[in-house]
Amino acid sequence: MTILCDKSLKMHYKISLNYSPNISTKKRIGKNIKYLIFHYTGMKSETRAINRLIDESSKVSCHYLIKRNGSIILMAPETYVAWHAGISFWKNQKNLNKNSIGIEITNKGHQFGYQKYSKNQILSLIRLSKYIIKKYRISKTNILGHSDIAFNRKKDPGEKFPWQYLATKGIGYWHNIGGNLKKYRKSKIREKNKLKFIFFLKKIGYLSNFKSNVEKINLIKAFQRRFRPELVDGKIDEECFLIAKKLSKN
Repeated sequence: MTILCDKSLKMHYKISLNYSPNISTKKRIGKNIKYLIFHYTGMKSETRAINRLIDESSKVSCHYLIKRNGSIILMAPETYVAWHAGISFWKNQKNLNKNSIGIEITNKGHQFGYQKYSKNQILSLIRLSKYIIKKYRISKTNILGHSDIAFNRKKDPGEKFPWQYLATKGIGYWHNIGGNLKKYRKSKIREKNKLKFIFFLKKIGYLSNFKSNVEKINLIKAFQRRFRPELVDGKIDEECFLIAKKLSKN
């Protein structure tokens, strides 16, 4: 066992060790760590998820895993690149593994019975994230979900992930549009505003040079899972447009 202790954050809690072999052997410089990426495990059981992350043949890993009961496993030292993001894009950055910390959260995912995240998981995630954010001075706009950076491949951490709540704790950000925003849900918009919506997504950081209508829908769904989780339908409505416009100004 080891103790993760940062007096400036007054954090004192135990983290178990279960190192994954799936990391790059060369150490990296801490100042190059710019992103914090959240994932769900997307497997039938917690045990299977852990076993996969330590299986050399899987070629996947993470830095931390948060179990359903809130306990945390350190799977790769932060000074090494863990293989969690895969082919990924955000703003002008490609292949975010080299510049990020990856946190996996146990959840069966969309394929095996997507679950609400447990209270203990979210409490542990908040404490751990605050530690990482302060340590590496990570910008709120660089705290992302796997689906944000790989929308054609991934859905995690999904629409049940409490992004809005986390933003109130200084983890990530939210649009904070006042009034009855819901009244614009499913409202049709002009074609020119659909183009503006894609432009807003590019300003936010999403890769917007999709090659097909399927990719376009996946992009819209990724945005909705993050910023309009109540309805993930892949359609651009007035509500999505207003949210994207507001976020693009940050």
